[in-house]
Amino acid sequence: MQTTRFRLGFFALIILVAAFAAQGQATRTWVSGVGDDVNPCSRTAPCKTFAGAISKTASGGIIDALDPGGFGAVTITKPITLEGNGTLASVLSSGVNGIIVNITSGTNRNVILRNLLIDGSGVTIGTNGVRFIAGDSLLVEDCYIHNYSTTGIDFENDTGIGVLAVRRTSIASTTVGILVKPQAAATAARAAIQDTLVTKCTTGVRAEDKSNVQVERSSISGNVDGVLSFAAGGTGTVVVVVNTQIVGNTGAGLKTSGGASALRLSASSVTGNALGVDHALGGELSTYLNNVFTGNSSNGTFTGNTTPGLS
Repeated sequence: MQTTRFRLGFFALIILVAAFAAQGQATRTWVSGVGDDVNPCSRTAPCKTFAGAISKTASGGIIDALDPGGFGAVTITKPITLEGNGTLASVLSSGVNGIIVNITSGTNRNVILRNLLIDGSGVTIGTNGVRFIAGDSLLVEDCYIHNYSTTGIDFENDTGIGVLAVRRTSIASTTVGILVKPQAAATAARAAIQDTLVTKCTTGVRAEDKSNVQVERSSISGNVDGVLSFAAGGTGTVVVVVNTQIVGNTGAGLKTSGGASALRLSASSVTGNALGVDHALGGELSTYLNNVFTGNSSNGTFTGNTTPGLS
């Protein structure tokens, strides 16, 4: 009898602890350069790091930075927003990935990164500024990502149709600035890159099989290759570049590789590149006939013209 009572009491204690833990997760938490991760992450008692605040923030919640600071690398395992509005909030991640998104269960697996400086040392092989490996969507807005050996943003959604949006962001000094590459189990990836600068990379923007990417009102400059549409298989890749500056790339400004790859250019300027457009490795590289080419060592040639409208 006493054993039974003990077990019942023990299970009741577990339920109470779980209930208090759930109640302890706030929808809005805070980090500070002078915070401490033993704190509850409230505005008056903030945490020190994003990693420390994650466990105290409810799914779908927001972690805000109160003041300037380096808040450390973090792995995100639930829907959440990291914000540095109004201050210099940074993720300093020498030798490791800056932010990993790995949400393997649940619905609405959405993550927002806003007003963050994500800074790596640039010396360790295999590091990424932001690495998205499981989830539904990622919004990167008003961020600066630089000095990573592999990618600035590596978007590789695991299932379904993944959605990436990048707005008003600068990416510099990485091997690939933005990589969109759905995993084998994923249906597709959709990416919209707007008002963004990608520079000093080996490849500025790279899209692979099952990707549909639009680059708009952006500058892809000072890289080796600017924008690459790549298709290893027959599933196809489509990249549309609109009202964008492709400037000063030492290889090709715009490039396709693989017969199922496509890259379409509209209302853009292709200036000062070694080669303007390059489809030597296969694929469709077409123009809407409203672009400007000047100052390239060679403009290259398009595979054809694209008619505006639905297709």
